Formats: sequence, structure tokens, C-alpha cells
Amino acid sequence: MSVDFGCIAWHEDGIWDATSLASTRDIGLIIDALKNQQTNGGAPALIAIEDEFVIIARALGDQMQMMISDVTYALDYEVAAELVEVLDLEFPQDEDEPQPGGDIDLLSDLGLGEMELLSILDDSELYPDEQLEAIANRLGFGEQFNQVIESN
Repeated sequence: MSVDFGCIAWHEDGIWDATSLASTRDIGLIIDALKNQQTNGGAPALIAIEDEFVIIARALGDQMQMMISDVTYALDYEVAAELVEVLDLEFPQDEDEPQPGGDIDLLSDLGLGEMELLSILDDSELYPDEQLEAIANRLGFGEQFNQVIESN
């Protein structure tokens, strides 16, 4: 998949549901979509930008948690630069090594800890959409995630 893809998933009455995210390159619109879809557990948004990197975001009440799979993409992608700024991370330099940034443990309470998330994101054999599929499967909404992908 070489185009952007975004999905918001939520858990209600013991059942996961998911829908596509209308905007993948505007952090403000992503935050608005999450706030509009708030549930008790905080709906995660899983976003793949082209075949390059992943953004995961989650709203828990007034608290917004976000992460990026590789902060060095801030050098080439406006959405990544905007996220680095929102997260108050140090802006990367050309010589910096790829590394994730932000709230890496944002899915821990849903059963996907920081180390396991990093393991998925570090798998160089997976494209970003495949990484997101692995995350969705691990969280329990893989089927709903695939339905959203197929409908796009």
C-alpha cells in the first residue's frame, strides 16, 4: 500500500468496531476525530503514511497520546514535523539514526506493551500497513481493521 491509510477503532459493550480516518496528514483533524470518538478505553488511531512510517494516536479524556515510528521522517514529511513539534521532541538532524518518538507505551493498558510495539515497528520486512495490521490483530480488532482497509 503506497497511499496513506488511517483507521480509528473503539471498544463498546465488549465489541470492537473500526472506521477509516478521513485525514491522515493533519494532526489537528486527527485529534478532533479522536475526541469525537471517545470511549471509556480511549479509541486508538492507526495511521500509515505511504510506505514509510506509522503514527499512532489515542485520546484518553483530556489527555492526548501520540507516537511516530521514526522521528527522522520529520525531515521529509510535514505531518511528521508537526507531530514532532506537538510532542515537543527534539527536531532530527540529517545524520540522526531512525528512532521512534512520543508516547511509545500508549497501548500498554490495551495489552500491547512498549517492547512488543517496538518489536512490530522494528520489523523491516513489514510495510507500515502490515505493521498496523499486526497491531490491530494483537489488540483484538484485526478483522475490523481489514474490513476498513478493504473498503478503501
